Amino acid sequence: VEERIRLIGIDTPETKRPDTPIECFGPEATAAIEELVPVGTAIRVERDVVARDDFGRLLGYVYRADDDTFVNLRLVRDGFATPLSIEPNVTHRETIVEAAQAAAADDLGLWAACPG
Repeated sequence: VEERIRLIGIDTPETKRPDTPIECFGPEATAAIEELVPVGTAIRVERDVVARDDFGRLLGYVYRADDDTFVNLRLVRDGFATPLSIEPNVTHRETIVEAAQAAAADDLGLWAACPG
């Protein structure tokens, strides 16, 4: 079954929103996601309190099936995303915030490349 999944707890720079410029480090974040979970990769999706967003996308914490890599967390820790908590889906909020703090301290990814 093919399904669009919105990764809970994180926000990546925009690259595809109509009438919106591509944000700093957006193409790099897109490439990182495509490298972590290429189309066809077996994944496990952990859901939280709210299952779908207003656009009908499945909301989830995504893990690669072969090695259990927590994709949401990895994107933040490697500097390709920032934390974005939307109640009530906050199961991994603290872990994701800690990963962002570590990425910022290490000056990784968007923390080094983007102003502000």
